[in-house]
Amino acid sequence: MLASDRNWVYASFALGQCKHFTGSAEEAISLIERAVRLSPRDPEVGVWYENIGDVHLLESRTDQAIIWLEKARNHTPEHSIIRGNLAAAYGLAGEIERAATELAEARRLSPDDRYSSIARHRILRNYGALLPEVRAKFEATCITGLRKAGMPEE
Repeated sequence: MLASDRNWVYASFALGQCKHFTGSAEEAISLIERAVRLSPRDPEVGVWYENIGDVHLLESRTDQAIIWLEKARNHTPEHSIIRGNLAAAYGLAGEIERAATELAEARRLSPDDRYSSIARHRILRNYGALLPEVRAKFEATCITGLRKAGMPEE
């Protein structure tokens, strides 16, 4: 796709997501940032910011994750996954009150109840489909942060 049109915004984002879920963090960030540069007013830019924040979160760059996830929340405040990932990042940063507030918003906004428990979140996030090394990063960052935010196991 990108070979035929290097400025195809959605191809840059989609390839960035693929790189994200296969563990190629720096390539993922570069591709998603390209999508943001090419279409900074796109209605999906909040989701793009969230994906950059999520990559930073998985790479244990919590401060950078928070910056991007706050940008995502400010752009798209009614998105449950953005709020949930921000809760996890705040939890990892030790900002428990802020983490709990974001988790409460994620629960309120979630159409599928994915923030009711760690077990439900794992099912709906489709952890089984992830590469083992990427799944381990999710456990060490996202799941740990959600626990610190107050999400119960069951």
